Amino acid sequence: MKPGRAVYRHLRTLDRHELRRVLVFVRGLLLAMGDDAHTERHVIEPVGRVTYRLETVRCGKRSCRSCPHGPYWYAYWREGGRLRSRYIGVEAPEGVEPPG
Repeated sequence: MKPGRAVYRHLRTLDRHELRRVLVFVRGLLLAMGDDAHTERHVIEPVGRVTYRLETVRCGKRSCRSCPHGPYWYAYWREGGRLRSRYIGVEAPEGVEPPG
């Protein structure tokens, strides 16, 4: 079954937090189907040195009473003079010791 245009139209109305929830849900469905392609996103091949940081984030919803959320791991590196970052997740990357 193909998703209708109404689904795409509705997705365009969602805020960042809601879109991330949809993304997590869809990745879960793909994983349950045995699709490992979603894990490619977590493969980081930066040029040069990588800095890993634990960060809390605000979801942006006015009614949210649990902000900030996290902490979540992020990777930072420089590429072509620009600072790049990548969301890693809740678990520490391999070889990185969590603080404390």
